[in-house]
Amino acid sequence: MESSVVHLQVDRVPEAVCEGARSVSVSDLHEAMGVAPARRALMSSRMRPLNRGLRIAGPAVTAYCGPGDNLMMHRALYAAQPGDVLVVVCQSEGSGAQWGDVAARYALKKGLAGVIVHGSIRDTDILEELRFPVWATAISPIRPEKRSHGAVNVPVACDGVIVNPGDLIVADGDGVLCIPRADAETAIAGARDRMNREDRLVEAIQGGAHLWDLINIRASYDALGVREIDAPYGGPRTG
Repeated sequence: MESSVVHLQVDRVPEAVCEGARSVSVSDLHEAMGVAPARRALMSSRMRPLNRGLRIAGPAVTAYCGPGDNLMMHRALYAAQPGDVLVVVCQSEGSGAQWGDVAARYALKKGLAGVIVHGSIRDTDILEELRFPVWATAISPIRPEKRSHGAVNVPVACDGVIVNPGDLIVADGDGVLCIPRADAETAIAGARDRMNREDRLVEAIQGGAHLWDLINIRASYDALGVREIDAPYGGPRTG
């Protein structure tokens, strides 16, 4: 027999860690994590922001919904706390919108950081006006039901990434990362180091230095044995 499960408690990544994550970019976090962990943490390019220019970081509250149904999204939304990021996964992406303007207004009132939807959203014109942070893989006007089994605050596979309740979700215009709680502080520290190095590069460029020299591109280029010709291209000409 099919059944549902809802966990009411979440072991959240600390707020101090979330605050630190809001000061760094997804790109810097991704590079700071190392190749294999970063690939496991990054959702695909299908997961796009509805509004540009927004950045969020907060603990994940997860919802797993049946096809064409968002009952468990609403249970998770009801249980979520200020600063949480709602992560919603629907078994069939185009079968019914998981998120719309009324849910967003409630989330704004409640103080949620944002929502990540592996599935459809709707009312997008209003959502853009509200500027509530939403990332999703699809858009559809189809009305969802509210009657199916599912789960809240269990591990979910969101756009190919395993998200555990309480993990750190960081999202901006470049994409969405899910960083395990145990790895979050190290990743943030590494991202800060990268940002500081890049700040120094920018200062050097403003002072007249060449990026080619600053990041030692020459070594990689020379290793290719490229043939350089100090003359214009002399290929066939017409006319």
